[in-house]
Amino acid sequence: MSGEGAPELHADGRGLRIVIVVAEWHGEVTGALLAGAQRALSRAGAPPAEIVRVPGAFELPVAAARVLRSPRAPDGVVALGSVVRGGTPHFEYVCGAVADGLGSVAVSTGVPVGFGVLTCDTEEQAVDRAGLPGSSEDKGAEAADAVLATIRALGDW
Repeated sequence: MSGEGAPELHADGRGLRIVIVVAEWHGEVTGALLAGAQRALSRAGAPPAEIVRVPGAFELPVAAARVLRSPRAPDGVVALGSVVRGGTPHFEYVCGAVADGLGSVAVSTGVPVGFGVLTCDTEEQAVDRAGLPGSSEDKGAEAADAVLATIRALGDW
C-alpha cells in the first residue's frame, strides 16, 4: 500500500491458493494491475493464480462470489479493475456497487478479497497507479499483498 501511513506488509503466499478476478475495461491499465498482482504473488512464494476475466468492474463482485462459493474455493481473491469518471453519475453508481459488492462477498464468505479497483478522475491517474513503467504506484501488487497478509493474520480463526 502506498502513501503516507501505508503499512509494510510481509506477505507469505506459500501453500495458498489465490484467484484473481480482473475486468477487461481499460485493458492497458487492468493488464498492468494483473501483472503486478502476479509478480507480488510470485515474490511471496504463492503458486500461480487462476485468472477469471469479466467484462467490467461491475461484474467483479458476482465473479468473486461465484469463485468463493464453488467447491474449488481458494484461500483468497484479488479483484482488479479500473473505473474512470465520465460526464454522468454512472461513475458513482459503478464505484459504489463494486466496493459494496466486494466488501459484502468478503464478509459473507469470511474469505479475504483484495480491492485492486482503481476509481480515478482521469485515465492519467489510472495509469499512474497501475504499475506501468513510470507509474508511481502498483495497486495490483498492493491488493495481492493485502490478501496474503490478511489470510495469514486470520490464521485459524
